[in-house]
Order: sequence, then C-alpha cells, then structure tokens
Amino acid sequence: MGWLNMENRADKFDVAVVVATLNEEVGVGPTLEEVKKVLDNPYVLVVDGNSVDETVRIAKDLGSDVLFQEGKGKGQAMSQGVRQLNGDTRYVVFTDADFTYPAEYIPKMIEVLENDDEIGMVIGNRFDKEHNFEEPMKKTFYIGNKFLAFAQRILNGVNLHDPLSGLRVVRSEILKDWKPRSKGFDIEAELNHHIKRRGYQTFEIPIGY
Repeated sequence: MGWLNMENRADKFDVAVVVATLNEEVGVGPTLEEVKKVLDNPYVLVVDGNSVDETVRIAKDLGSDVLFQEGKGKGQAMSQGVRQLNGDTRYVVFTDADFTYPAEYIPKMIEVLENDDEIGMVIGNRFDKEHNFEEPMKKTFYIGNKFLAFAQRILNGVNLHDPLSGLRVVRSEILKDWKPRSKGFDIEAELNHHIKRRGYQTFEIPIGY
C-alpha cells in the first residue's frame, strides 16, 4: 500500500472520516474543509484511486492522510480505508468527495449513536418530504433509488428511504468483521444489510443535498 503525507495516525482519534476519491479536485477541498470545521479534531483518510488531477495534492495540503487505492471502485476504497482503522476509533464517517453532502449533519448523526446503543449506523436521507430533494437529482437516479429501497425491504428486511446515501456514520466495532464483496456503488446496499445482520438498527435523518 502507498501512504502519502504522514504516518498512519488513526489510533489517536475518536472519529475517523474515510473519503474515496478519483479525480475530485473540484469538490475534495470544500468537502475536507467542511468536515474539519464541524468535527472536533477528526482523523481524515483519503483513499485515492490514482487520480490524474490535483485531488491528492489538495488532500495532502489540507492535512489529510492519503492512501493509494490497491484496486478499483468505491466499495474497494471504503473497505481498504476501514482496514487502516485499528486503534481507538469509535465512529467511522463515510462521505463522498464531490461536496454534495453537507457535513453540518454529521455531529447530529454521531449524537444519535451516542444516545442509542441499538443503532449501529445513521445515514442521511436526501428524500425526506421536508426537504423534497427529488428535483436536483436526475429522474432515473431517483427512480432507481426508490426501486432499491423497495427491493431491500422485500429481500433483506431493510426498510430505508435512501439506501444509497453516501453520507453515513457507523460504529467502528461493526466494521471490524466486515468483508464486503461489492466493489462499486452498490457498497452502500451491502453495508445496509451488514448492519442488520449484526443485529443493529439503521436510523435516517433528513439532510440537504
């Protein structure tokens, strides 16, 4: 594996943020800056899929650890990032690098986990009626997300409004034995099922997008 920027410091932090990147020079800077603004001294790990733009430099300049991805796809990047968190990390935050998920909701998501031991993961729901974020998304994506939500309810008993949300906070202990098979963007659906298999609940909070 290839580390860039500094030694692995994951064992010194309570909250770790794992961000998968691939040519995200436009969004990665604002994403990392906002995460560090709303969280108290988080450990930020960028797992980069060999970007050819300025993504790595920007992440490095902002003080993030950068790990070069061994394989391909978002799922593999998330899995590789989790494997580095061998210390005292209590909560793992996953978010996309394109600055579409507001980090302001993350402290509230952590608070939910702090207050209820039966909840293993909190995810941001982009389709809450209060916000009505269907319009900014492509119609095909919205329909696909709703279809997957229905399929997960039927096949796995996972009842979520936004099963593909890229903003989520997970108890790190649940991820220690997680061996995902998904390599791409279906990783979120697999993680949903993993949380249920481990006997935990998943809680959704409405977010902007």
